[in-house]
Amino acid sequence: MASSLTYAEVFRPADSKLAAVYDIGLIAGFSVLIGICANIAFYLPFSPVPVTAQTFAVLMTGALLGSRRGGAAVVTYLMQGIAGLPVFSAGQAGPAVLFGPTGGYLIGFVAAAFVVGFLAEKQWDRSLWTAAAAMAIGNAVIYAFGLAWLIAFIAPEAAVVGGVFVFIPGDIIKIILAAVLLPAGWKLLRR
Repeated sequence: MASSLTYAEVFRPADSKLAAVYDIGLIAGFSVLIGICANIAFYLPFSPVPVTAQTFAVLMTGALLGSRRGGAAVVTYLMQGIAGLPVFSAGQAGPAVLFGPTGGYLIGFVAAAFVVGFLAEKQWDRSLWTAAAAMAIGNAVIYAFGLAWLIAFIAPEAAVVGGVFVFIPGDIIKIILAAVLLPAGWKLLRR
C-alpha cells in the first residue's frame, strides 16, 4: 500500500492544536501564492485567457499539500477573489470573474489541485515520469473545465486554439520543471 505522505505531512506537528494551525497556515499561504502567480500575467491578442504562472502554482500546491489541503487552498484563493481581493489574473476581482470566460479554468483549479494532490499521496511525485504524468493529468483537468466553459463565450474552434493549444508549450515547460523539482526534493529529504 502506498504511503499518503506529502511534503506537507513531513513537517506537520504531532500536537493536534499545532497541526491545525499548521494546516490553516499552509492553506492561507498557498492561496496567497496562487494569487501572486495569477498576477504574473499577459494577454494574447486572440485569446480571452491570459498566460500566467497560476497553473504551475495550483498544481504544485496540490503536489506539496495533498488533495484536501491543496483543494482547500484553491477554494480559499477563489473566496479571496470573490470577496474583492485583486487575486485573479491581472489584478481582477469579484464574482463576475467566475462568470466570465476564464471561470471554468478557475473552477478547474480546485479539481486539478485535488487530483494532483491525490496522485502525490500515492507517491507519483517521487519519480520524474510519474511526477510529469501527475502534472499532465492536472493540466488536462484544468483544460477540460476551462474549455467546457470557454465554449459558451467563443466559437469551439477558437476556444480550442485560444484556450488550450497556445498554452501547451508553456505547460510542457512547467511540467518538466515540476517533474524535476518534486523528486529532487524527496531525495534531499531522505538525506
